[in-house]
Amino acid sequence: MTAPKVPDTPLPAIQSVERAARMLGLFTVDEPQLMLSDLTARMGMSKATVHRYATALRNAGLLRFTGGYYTLGPRVVELASAALAGLSVMKVAGPYLERLVAATGETAVLSVWDGEAPVVVRVDDNSSRLVRIVVATGSRLPQDSAQGQIFRAFMERPGADPELDVIREARIAHYAAVVDGIAALATPVFQGEEIVATIALVGTTSSIEADGEMTALLRHAAENLSTELGFVEPERRRS
Repeated sequence: MTAPKVPDTPLPAIQSVERAARMLGLFTVDEPQLMLSDLTARMGMSKATVHRYATALRNAGLLRFTGGYYTLGPRVVELASAALAGLSVMKVAGPYLERLVAATGETAVLSVWDGEAPVVVRVDDNSSRLVRIVVATGSRLPQDSAQGQIFRAFMERPGADPELDVIREARIAHYAAVVDGIAALATPVFQGEEIVATIALVGTTSSIEADGEMTALLRHAAENLSTELGFVEPERRRS
């Protein structure tokens, strides 16, 4: 005999906020649409409870419901724009990316860390090219991407991973497996003493190399952007 299901009880406000945030986090660039059954399975709660959360989020403009699918609502776009506007690096990075594109002819990408992985927040590409490499703003990148390696190198404990130690010292990460024939080269951007972003060049594997003039141009752009954000090299601070 199956035991009767215990009805859902009212949740404390903080727990409700956490669960609502977790529900919003289920929507990604790869899965922008989810059905109620998808949300129920992934939230691990009863269908009735998930529906109540979804309804509340719809009323707040954070979810939209169309054709049987939920998607993120217009209020999320407003909040995302406000969040990006609050990033100092977003306010000043534009000219650096534009000059990189002009100097290299490649696609320049600015990414920030969302707590778990790099997220693309700005892309500048070479519009004069017959074939263009498109990187979507909002894309969440793998931790082993060039950008992911840079973030990990400066956030994880030194000595834990020899490969990251090499990247930390060189301030350059190269990744030749973005997709077939496409590679990326990334370097850190600092504000104060913390890494706040990465700048990457994305192009064909034949054009993106781990050293040479392109590396120097990329590193120079990131260093100048970091300086504008208030970063001073440790040896310069000691002098």
